[in-house]
Amino acid sequence: MNSISVNQFRDNLKTYVEQAVSDHQPIKVTRRAGEAFIVMSADDWEREQETLHVLQSSNLMQQIAESMETNGSSKGYKPTKEQLDEITSL
Repeated sequence: MNSISVNQFRDNLKTYVEQAVSDHQPIKVTRRAGEAFIVMSADDWEREQETLHVLQSSNLMQQIAESMETNGSSKGYKPTKEQLDEITSL
């Protein structure tokens, strides 16, 4: 993660915001007092929140584990050719 001072951030605000949005990399901005904050795109923040939600949900994590087990043993649902064609035509 890139780390810059609050003065650098303030002097080049537009550049750093564009960088955070286009590179999808958060930027750590440090203040003289030692406190810091993170600048990241709203899309990246929303994805992080969704990931945290899934990781904190024991039901969702159980479903993922069961799906991985089923997939690994090749015992999962296998759609017909017609169903695959319908899915891929979307």
